[in-house]
Amino acid sequence: MNRKKKKREVDEQLLDAIVEMESSWKQIQEIIEKSIEPTEEIFYIQNLTRENYLFLLREAKWRKISAIRYNK
Repeated sequence: MNRKKKKREVDEQLLDAIVEMESSWKQIQEIIEKSIEPTEEIFYIQNLTRENYLFLLREAKWRKISAIRYNK
């Protein structure tokens, strides 16, 4: 029973991280779109954020978790 609770907590943390990373990625995309001359650094940060987001999505898929199950 305790193991299921721990797994659920970790799954919820993963979903929270996915939502946070997605919003960061979208915010960076908006900054780039509004910039006159975006720097290489912002493109680097955008790619890094995107890769982190995709990694978290793959982890959620591997763990077979869905955001629908964990609605608060």
